[in-house]
Amino acid sequence: MQLTRLELYNRVCDSPLSKVAPEFGISGTALAAICKQYQVPYPGSGYWTRKSLGLPAELPSLPATSDDIIEITPSVPKPRKARQKRLPEESLARNRRAAARPHRAARHPLLFGVEEHFRKTRDVKGGEFLRPYKRILPDLISSEPALLRALSIANDIYLALDQQGYRVHIAPATDDLRRVHVNEQEAVLKDRKYGRYHSGSIWGPDRPTIFYIDTVPIGLALTEMTERVTMRYLNGDYHREDSKLIRSAKSWQLTHSWTTQQDMPCGRFRLIAYSPKNGVDWSVSWQETAQEPLGGMIPNIVDALKAAKDKLQSLMTAEDEAAAKRKREWEEEWERYERREDARKAAQALTDSRQQLAEILEKWGKAMTVARFFADAEERLMNADGERRRRLEERLTLARTMMGSLDPLDFLESWLAPDERYRSKYV
Repeated sequence: MQLTRLELYNRVCDSPLSKVAPEFGISGTALAAICKQYQVPYPGSGYWTRKSLGLPAELPSLPATSDDIIEITPSVPKPRKARQKRLPEESLARNRRAAARPHRAARHPLLFGVEEHFRKTRDVKGGEFLRPYKRILPDLISSEPALLRALSIANDIYLALDQQGYRVHIAPATDDLRRVHVNEQEAVLKDRKYGRYHSGSIWGPDRPTIFYIDTVPIGLALTEMTERVTMRYLNGDYHREDSKLIRSAKSWQLTHSWTTQQDMPCGRFRLIAYSPKNGVDWSVSWQETAQEPLGGMIPNIVDALKAAKDKLQSLMTAEDEAAAKRKREWEEEWERYERREDARKAAQALTDSRQQLAEILEKWGKAMTVARFFADAEERLMNADGERRRRLEERLTLARTMMGSLDPLDFLESWLAPDERYRSKYV
């Protein structure tokens, strides 16, 4: 097939390379190489993504050069060789070799590439939890030293649930599901001393990590816990009292230092399962100890979550009924409010209409006095002499113009009746 650079440019700008290349009988990689050879730019994947979302996107311009004729030859697939049937002995030996190879641990799809995002974090003090910039991530809270272990525990839990047919995923933005508050303290204390000012915020994802048992959603949050430790201030920073730096310091180096208590990540983890449905207060947690790691609890965790389905379903049903009742009560209260407002506005319209009518009558009384004044002035004007009469007639005309209309119908026409001010919706 032969075509010019401009024709090829128009083709690759109308559709992605993966759709244009089969029309030429070649692969997308081969078509990209041809475009590069003849300096024909083509839009990348970001352009097609923005275009599919209805967002503005700019096409690369075609550089000015010689308009060569491009020859595209369809690729001819090579004939495949017929597979030889293996003998039973060869198949058996092959299966033995495959069984002897070490098994590579599977990685849950939700955790692909997340380690890099967790390491792209805001500045944190030594030993504090990571605070990644990305907010749509699995619900994992960990310090940098324990990140790999957090990912490993989460992977084992997610895979165990997948094997039971429960797909672990991040809740879509359209679902009305929320993430519960996660307590990171290993031993729950009355006070909290995490962070430099004992009120440091801990990163959390914007959407919960969930899975469904039939129609029942369950949220999962894995957090590294904190323990209360003694910290010593030395050389402009806080260090653990049991750290090598403090233990090896001389007594004179500690002269101007002091100690305080802080909550620091301890390397042990807690798994929290909860109901992400608004209004349903249900959660259960498992936390590991130095003697019992969290990974050994996974079978029991899966069984406990499966057993909690009926209780969660009943709680969700009760919450749906309570929400429907609250909605009805709100609608009834809103209707009562609207009725009160309607009655108030109708009464106000009647009062305003009466007030305006009273003002119109008062103005008409003053207008009658003005009319009598003008009538008496015209009568007296008949007895005035010529020059004075002409001058007073002009002034009388000007005075009438300044006073405006004295017609009672004009006064009545400006009046607004109660229904013209506000018409009741219920009466």
